[in-house]
Amino acid sequence: MKCRYEEMLKEYNQMLSFVKVDFDRDIDTLHDWMHEEHVIPYWNLNFTKEKFSRHLQKALADSHQTLYLGCLDEIPMSYWESYWVKGDIIEDYYEAEEGDQGIHLLIGNPEYLGKGLALPLLRSMVKYQLMTAHTKKVMAEPDIRNEKMIHLFKKCGFTPIKEVELPDKTGLLMACTRENFERKWKYGEATIYL
Repeated sequence: MKCRYEEMLKEYNQMLSFVKVDFDRDIDTLHDWMHEEHVIPYWNLNFTKEKFSRHLQKALADSHQTLYLGCLDEIPMSYWESYWVKGDIIEDYYEAEEGDQGIHLLIGNPEYLGKGLALPLLRSMVKYQLMTAHTKKVMAEPDIRNEKMIHLFKKCGFTPIKEVELPDKTGLLMACTRENFERKWKYGEATIYL
């Protein structure tokens, strides 16, 4: 995956960027977000700073995923985990193909909630993942209780497959194929920096 992605969200007149998480720069921000009321029930990472630091270091060292901050006009406001399904627990729940990617996300900064940003942000991340030539679909497994997130994924082009019992939750396995995404959305202009 690339280091940085940028796209102008024309409907908001703001520049969206996905920037790789840097431990030293981002630990405080991410630790704070994990303690937000809207995040706690679905992420369960409201740990002490020391325990969360260990968790984040382990996640950053995991070569099958890339962690990003989502920024609007350079202000961090969301967190993203883009991962290869092969090597992740989710590969055991369906017939995964080599290029399949998965996604986890949260809007951390509560000032950005309720502004209609989640769909354009998700659309941009899925577009970014599908820029990898051998990726034909993107997977998600939102918590079955998180009706807002399930609705968001459906609006983006994800199709529900089945409920799955994961170690930390009951999720709804969902898939967004390249064909479905391209039929639903125009790709628009984006810039990727290596």
